[in-house]
Amino acid sequence: MNVNVLDRNNVKVLGSGSQTMVLAHGFGCDQDMWRYIVPGFSEDYRIVLFDYVGSGNSQLDYYDSRKYSDLQGYAQDVLDIMETLEVRDAIFVGHSVSSMIGMLASIRAPQYFSRIVMLGPSPCYVNDLPSYYGGFERNDIDELLQMMQLNFIGWASYLAPIVMNSERRELTEELEQSFCSRDPRIARQFAEVTFYSDCRVELEEATIPTLILQCSEDSIAPVEVGHYLHAHLKNSTLRQMTAKGHYPHLSHPEETTELIKHYLAASG
Repeated sequence: MNVNVLDRNNVKVLGSGSQTMVLAHGFGCDQDMWRYIVPGFSEDYRIVLFDYVGSGNSQLDYYDSRKYSDLQGYAQDVLDIMETLEVRDAIFVGHSVSSMIGMLASIRAPQYFSRIVMLGPSPCYVNDLPSYYGGFERNDIDELLQMMQLNFIGWASYLAPIVMNSERRELTEELEQSFCSRDPRIARQFAEVTFYSDCRVELEEATIPTLILQCSEDSIAPVEVGHYLHAHLKNSTLRQMTAKGHYPHLSHPEETTELIKHYLAASG
């Protein structure tokens, strides 16, 4: 199949800077989730926004359940976008699972990356005690996936307030609507690939300087995960946010923007 990458991933390019910043959304979301962050960077950077296949306004015809059966399929799409746009030395900002997708892509093609910003990242969601605490038992995730299959709308309304963890009801409603707008079959596979992923071994292969932004009271990526990542990821900086929940770019865009800017200025 002759793939038009920019159409496939609904790629948008804006801003006026010479250096590129790629913003990669997390599970159940799309590029619109970055709208509060973009204005803070568009004067200084060329901003690349996109939707993973199966999310937002991506082309669903390109969804291949075999390709997207692990995170490497998504990492390949990130590299396709960067190659198509002739990106070099970009700043990659990944939310949640996109943190690991970006890291995997950077291991395969480090020339595309100068720095990575991980927002609420986790290399492994399942507990592997006593050596690793990811926040979930395997049967917790099994039950979540079963709920998605049996009652997709119910799953979305159950999960959205827990992971958003915000008193601003409109943000929870937006996230719930974002979840519900997905094709249930694709969303369930992406959830399975996300929550059963384990990138701990790959951490030692990663070389790109990285900022880890650890949210407070994050039900998806607890504090222990941020410390584990920082301890196992070379050239990493860990910053604890006051922002609660798993979506600080929506709930606390000012703090998120400020921490990223401070890191880029200090490491530039």
